[in-house]
Amino acid sequence: MAYGSKAKEFYQNELKNIATAGLSKEERYIRSPQGADIKVEFPQGAPEMEVINFCANNYLGLSSHPEVIKAAHQGLDNRGYGMSSVRFICGTQDIHRELERKLTEFLKTEDTILFPSCMDANAGVFDVLLDREDAMIADKLVHASIVDGMRLCKAQQYVYKHSNMDHLKEKLKESQENRLRMIITDGVFSMDGDIAKLDTICDLAEKYDAMVLVDDSHSTGFVGKTGRGTHEHCGVIGRIDIITTTLGKALGGASGGCVSGRKEIVDLLRQRARPYLFSNTVPPVIVSAASKVLDIISRTTERRDKLEKNTLYFRKKMTEAGFDIKEGIHPIAPIMLYNAKLSSDIARDLYYEGIYVIGFFFPVVPRGEARIRVQISADHEMTHLNKAIEAFTKIGRKYDILGKNKKEIIEKYGM
Repeated sequence: MAYGSKAKEFYQNELKNIATAGLSKEERYIRSPQGADIKVEFPQGAPEMEVINFCANNYLGLSSHPEVIKAAHQGLDNRGYGMSSVRFICGTQDIHRELERKLTEFLKTEDTILFPSCMDANAGVFDVLLDREDAMIADKLVHASIVDGMRLCKAQQYVYKHSNMDHLKEKLKESQENRLRMIITDGVFSMDGDIAKLDTICDLAEKYDAMVLVDDSHSTGFVGKTGRGTHEHCGVIGRIDIITTTLGKALGGASGGCVSGRKEIVDLLRQRARPYLFSNTVPPVIVSAASKVLDIISRTTERRDKLEKNTLYFRKKMTEAGFDIKEGIHPIAPIMLYNAKLSSDIARDLYYEGIYVIGFFFPVVPRGEARIRVQISADHEMTHLNKAIEAFTKIGRKYDILGKNKKEIIEKYGM
């Protein structure tokens, strides 16, 4: 047998070390549709509990919306279950192109191309558009899928300090001899909930002749006055060259992603992007449901407005209770705990208080930056928010972290 005792023992020890440190990532089994209230089996074999979900990317509460489910059924009935093919062979239906047109109109770009996921979009975009003579200049905290996509590209890589525009300017000057240059950033950074300075980034891009790519996965559908994303929030619609985003968060929560932007770029991706050319098409069920989501959020901002209200309320009350929360306006509210085991222990205790959250620690975030990432939804009512605040406060008292800053928490629990 090729898989011998040496390899088996090595992997067993790795798993044992993770468990001993209290850092095992345990999956919870949800036994209900996604929503504000869910039924969860945890640990495996335990009786299910009904808890309030505060860790889904279901920002607009559309993952189980009746209109979206109905549209998914219609997609299944009218266009079938799956395409069994890639786009350029026999995997393109009329509804795929219609969804691309809707996304283009919503995002206010020139054209859009669908991918199986935003991770696939990020994996496919850089290698097509840039080569050895070119440069990628990325924010230090870009999403892991962007990092992986950049690794597949032969262009030179530059990294600027997180949201540090002076450092970005230095990197633009350093790379002036490159043929093409691309500034790469998240629109909203998924662990901290802070928003990129796209207005300044666009100014610098125009001054130094660089393209701009924004991954707007944690923004599309609800950030900005009409929910179009960080380019709307920052007043730079039409100035972003490439937007990558997902259908798997606010836009229905299933799967699928896209690249939206300059027509020439989209056309070239149709010809050469490997995840597009060699992966099955997004299934008709998802396409139909996502199309309905765009109809819903285009006719009213009611859900986006409720989400904003919920977010501001939760952030204000949790800060008043004494929690260390990164400032911002985004529904990602990081409750900073700094110690990995502490974040896991608090998340576990909150579960038994009826609040479903997850501790985040290395390698998802840097060492010493462990947290619980609370995510607010338009599905949450005030009763949900108040129950969560009450439970957090109770457990916060138990661990004596209320009113404590980073230094004090680390002194008590370590990093």
